[in-house]
Order: sequence, then structure tokens, then C-alpha cells
Amino acid sequence: MKKFLALLCAAILLAGCGSDNVKRLGVIQYANVSEEEFNRYYNEFLKRRNEGVTYECIFFSNVNSIIAALQSGQIDCVSAYESVAKYFVDKNPEFEYEVLSPPLNDVFCCAMREEDVALKNEFDNAISEMTVDGTLATLVKKYIAEIHFQQEPSLIKLPEFYNGTMVKIAVTGDLPLLDYISPDGVPAGFNAALLSEISERTGKNFVLVQVDSGARAAALASGKVDVIFWSVAPEGTDFPSPDFDKPEGAILTKPYFVDRLVLLKLRE
Repeated sequence: MKKFLALLCAAILLAGCGSDNVKRLGVIQYANVSEEEFNRYYNEFLKRRNEGVTYECIFFSNVNSIIAALQSGQIDCVSAYESVAKYFVDKNPEFEYEVLSPPLNDVFCCAMREEDVALKNEFDNAISEMTVDGTLATLVKKYIAEIHFQQEPSLIKLPEFYNGTMVKIAVTGDLPLLDYISPDGVPAGFNAALLSEISERTGKNFVLVQVDSGARAAALASGKVDVIFWSVAPEGTDFPSPDFDKPEGAILTKPYFVDRLVLLKLRE
């Protein structure tokens, strides 16, 4: 899935990470945008908003390093999806999160190479079917809305089909409980449950490959994997276009989930 946050321009509309005019904001690194470019755009965006705060956006390669930086005071706050922030708040009493107002959302989808149109269509059809028959809503309820975040999610066994086409899918573990990998190294949580349903409907064998969040686009382009999870800002929002960080030569499936951005920080 894209990264710990999709288009982080959304995440700093509130100056809630401290009292200074310069705030250090932790960001899971982007695939196609450098830290320098991101900081330049980010702060130009804020000037237009007249927020009066400058953010030093610091890239991190994975969720473990960004949480450690927050706990140690290396950064003031982290931009996160609310479902992810809830997980860390329940796990760490010293954390809290602040909901942005007005709410700002990202939509989640899958990305594939542009030549894999047939695979994209199969995913789209499965997602549409799951939306219509209620399966998708049931998965969201079970693995996100009603889950007890202090418990680890149940492991998911993917279907196996004799002579079924193998599709390699990247997982990062950087979005618990969306993209989650257990302490034993086994993918679990919402995305794994989603893939199990898509596998059943397409008859394809999914092989999950763990990669660093920032390396997903390269893994897709090189053929190491065939599918990566991604997210984009909804159309009509005051942010860059959905192609801001879209992997070159990639196509995106229909969305399957929406989550809002929040600021995760140490409890005052």
C-alpha cells in the first residue's frame, strides 16, 4: 500500500505538533519524490494556507524507525492514517493523535504494471463484486472498525489452486493493521484478508513478498512483484494530483478502502 501516509500535504493543516514555528514531521519516504522536493512543496503549500508554521519533513524507511524517532524526540509528530494511529495509541499509552478538521481522506487501491491490464480488470471485478455483496464492508468491520487493537490480528491462510497463475504481491508491514506482518514474519490483518477474497474470486495463487515501503515501486517495475498496495488523494481535494507519487508505468485498480489522516504524537 502506498506508504504510512499517502499525500502528506493533508497532514499538516493543523499546527498541533508543538509550540515552535518549526515542526519536525516524520514521513515514510516517497517512492518518486525526494525529501528536498517534498519539503519545498510542503512548505509552499503551507504559505498559501497562511499557517505560519514551517515543517521539516523527515523521511524514514519503515514504521519501526519512525515510531522510535517519535518516542526519542527526534521528531515532533507523525502523519498517519487513523486506523494506524489507533493501533499505536492502544499499544503505547504515551501516544495520542489529533484528528484534522475538516477531515482529509485518502483512498486505497492496488498498483500494477501498465501492461497487466487483464490482471487489473480481474482485481476491479473482484472489488466491485465484494462491494455489492457486502463482503468488503464485512472485512472492514471485522479487521478495522471492531478489532481490539491491543490484540494481534489473526493470521490469514491464502487459497491455493492447482495450476493457478502465480501473482507476487508486495507487503511492507508499515500500516498495521492494514498492511501488517506478525512478529513471526507472517502477513495478517485487513489487506491479507482482502487478498484471500480476491484470490478466491480470481482463482489465482497469491505469493506475498515483504519489501521496504520505499522500495515498492522499484520492486514492481523490476518484476520482483506484480502488485503493490497504493493510496491517492480523492479527486477534488486541494492537493497535488493523484499522480503526484504514482509509480511510473503503473495502473491503479478501483479503490477498496478510505481512511482519514491524523497527527500521531506524544501525549502532552
